[in-house]
Amino acid sequence: MVAVFFEGIVLGLIVSITVGPAFFAIIQTGVQRGFYQGFFMALGISLSDITLIAICYLGASFIFDNPENKLYIGLIGGIVLLSFGFFTFTRKPEILLRRSSKYKTPTKRPGPLTYFFKGYFLNVINPFLFLFWLTAMGWVSSKAEEGKLLQYALSFFAGTIGTVFLIDLLKSFIGNKIKKYLRPRTMLWLNRVVGILLISSGVILIVKTMVTWF
Repeated sequence: MVAVFFEGIVLGLIVSITVGPAFFAIIQTGVQRGFYQGFFMALGISLSDITLIAICYLGASFIFDNPENKLYIGLIGGIVLLSFGFFTFTRKPEILLRRSSKYKTPTKRPGPLTYFFKGYFLNVINPFLFLFWLTAMGWVSSKAEEGKLLQYALSFFAGTIGTVFLIDLLKSFIGNKIKKYLRPRTMLWLNRVVGILLISSGVILIVKTMVTWF
């Protein structure tokens, strides 16, 4: 069982270094909002992974067996990614906003739950991520001894999710530490890069969904 746990850690390392929407979103949050907010985003991402893994384990793949369900989930996920992307692309760092004569000091800043749910939905809306975890569950099932699938799955995915969560925290920590070295314009371009990545991911998700449907 220990070997299975370490195999899960290896998968977690691979997932953590995979460049995707959540990868840059974590770093961006650390840079602009600090480690505390980045922690909640990482927590949301990990919980979304746990949700998808639980669905895989419970055998709810029938949701994706229906082509219409795949279409709706893919389109909704793509639209949400596009929305996140446009918002991020057009958002300016606060220090630049303050230089504007129209700037008004916000009465309330986004709370930790905002970043938690942002991290959660960045992951959980992607049906292809579900297929990834379904594949991982299939691999675990092939290795598990008869009657011990739950123990094997808990051990393997504890290693995976734990590793992903810790590395996401490291990304947020690094982002928070380097922010004092970043100029406002650099932070603006970071927003634009993350925004373009999110928009691209949304477009790709919608195109893949439509191609699969037709």
